[in-house]
Amino acid sequence: MIGLVDPHGGSPLCDGIDRRAWLRMSSSIPVLGLGSKASAAVSTPKARSVIYMFHLGGPAQHETWDPKPDAPSEIRGSFKPIPTTTPGFYVGELMPRTARMMRHIAVLRALSTRDNAHSSSGYWMLTGVPHLPSNTENAKLGAPNDWPSLAAINGALRGKAIGMPASMVLPEHIWNTGGIPWPGQDAGFLGRTSDPWLLHCMPQEAGFAVPGVTLPGEVAAPRLADRVNLSRNLDSCERQLQQLAEGPAVYRKQVETALQLVQSGAARRAFRLEEEPEALRDRYGRNRWGQSVLLARRLVEAGVSFIQLNWTRMPGDTNDSPAWDTHNKNADRLKNHLMPIMDAAYSTLLEDLAERGLLDSTLVVWGGEFGRTPHHNGGGGRDHWGHVFSGALAGGGIKGGVVHGSSDKLGAQPREGRVEPQDLHATILHLAGLNPESELHDAQNRPFPASRGNILEPIIA
Repeated sequence: MIGLVDPHGGSPLCDGIDRRAWLRMSSSIPVLGLGSKASAAVSTPKARSVIYMFHLGGPAQHETWDPKPDAPSEIRGSFKPIPTTTPGFYVGELMPRTARMMRHIAVLRALSTRDNAHSSSGYWMLTGVPHLPSNTENAKLGAPNDWPSLAAINGALRGKAIGMPASMVLPEHIWNTGGIPWPGQDAGFLGRTSDPWLLHCMPQEAGFAVPGVTLPGEVAAPRLADRVNLSRNLDSCERQLQQLAEGPAVYRKQVETALQLVQSGAARRAFRLEEEPEALRDRYGRNRWGQSVLLARRLVEAGVSFIQLNWTRMPGDTNDSPAWDTHNKNADRLKNHLMPIMDAAYSTLLEDLAERGLLDSTLVVWGGEFGRTPHHNGGGGRDHWGHVFSGALAGGGIKGGVVHGSSDKLGAQPREGRVEPQDLHATILHLAGLNPESELHDAQNRPFPASRGNILEPIIA
């Protein structure tokens, strides 16, 4: 299925741009970065774009960035650490390609939320604000937990984008079993018109195209311009009615954004994955995640300043261990499914950006909502663990080849250098040239800082 969808349960867009269809669905198609009050950049950005790779389910720290070779077997698991290009630094053996890229990467080994529920810990990781109450699974959308996502904050601080949206989320929103969406994925109190642009897509499929962004073959650009002028003339007859409700106001901004996308040659080209060399597509991986990561690189080249990539469920995932939520057969899931896909796409993205001269201006963030328990359970899996877990940043002003913080000998608790999500967010905003202390305003015009975190100076070049 390909289309723009709403994390609140809306329907995908139909092919093309139909004026009345847009109007009917105006409340279900997110748009980003419009109508928010905030101060803008405070310095020349080191990162013109951010790619936030979010691994739904919670990757195990022991098998990725923080192996524990001296721990008992029930803690360390069945995999060994391997050396990286940074002397003295090791990662899990299922990351051979990533190990060769360590000179670009700063690892956070003491991330912590102390929250063991996907949706509430995830809310904190996505918004930089703790969920109240914590440890709440299937947390409801909306107030009082209505803080905007980092993607929405980026769009709000940058203002209305011309051409491509400032922030995009793909290939779908994050949801728990039963199709229950997480809170913290939209613009929250900033209002629906500031939602990031959510692109529901299957970029690994043959003939991949994005309805509503690519023009139908029979509609040339001049013909589209005629349709736009006619549509705007008709709209003038409805303007007074449209001012009576929020929906039409949202609709108008969404239509304008969509038209900018359709009319922009750069925007249309960004989605043409078939232009990429076959060998490069193979390196990224011929799967939904790998091709989404490749699409993110193309969106960076098209001028999108923030792309959030959500690793959601793939074919064959089951409800007992979906995505990175490895409650059962942790070692098998990692070795035969998750880690090869991740290692290929992540390392290729860093290599590709570096080869194109884009890595220094593109910040790549690797994370998830939490980690996994030190001990294995009876099913050979690891369970939820928000007390300490790992993340990584690369490119875009990051001091590569460094490790910030550490966990204890079991990988169970922070030992030093504890980092909370708001600190990660403050660092990302700072590197993007946006002031973490910028004021955002809610519908009642009350001011809020974009982040209450501390910039992680030791990992900044």
